[in-house]
Amino acid sequence: MTFPITNIALIVAALSSGLLAGVYFAFSTFIMQAFARLPADQGIAAMQSINTTIVRSPFIVLFLLTAALSIFIAVMAILYWRGGISVLMLAGAALYIVASLLSTMVFNVPLNDALDKVDGHTAEGAQLWSTYLSDWTRWNHVRTVASLLAACAFVRALF
Repeated sequence: MTFPITNIALIVAALSSGLLAGVYFAFSTFIMQAFARLPADQGIAAMQSINTTIVRSPFIVLFLLTAALSIFIAVMAILYWRGGISVLMLAGAALYIVASLLSTMVFNVPLNDALDKVDGHTAEGAQLWSTYLSDWTRWNHVRTVASLLAACAFVRALF
């Protein structure tokens, strides 16, 4: 037997993880490539603007809501163990929390913070931008795959 609140949490977590995966996918597949084609100062300015805007947007609400739902789902999976369903719930929660949320906090956010402190018109800024593009995008690939797999695990746990 599943609890209705757990099913609702799984549905919302699946949808939000999938939506976040789509945002990350866009960045990994064309946004960062488009920024790389710009002169360094323009690419830096564009990414700095995104980094400022994103923390005040609905994205951050969705990002944190998915983390909270993942924690709730993990707790419910442990408290009301249901074999394979609980394993899927835990897998989805772990994928989102560890590979999406924590990788963002440990890797992407510090890179964003470093980028925010440079002037794009300097050699230092251009050098940072070059490494930022590859490092940030690599960790964004991790977030993309993890969020998509989390969404799949949450959906599978429902059926």
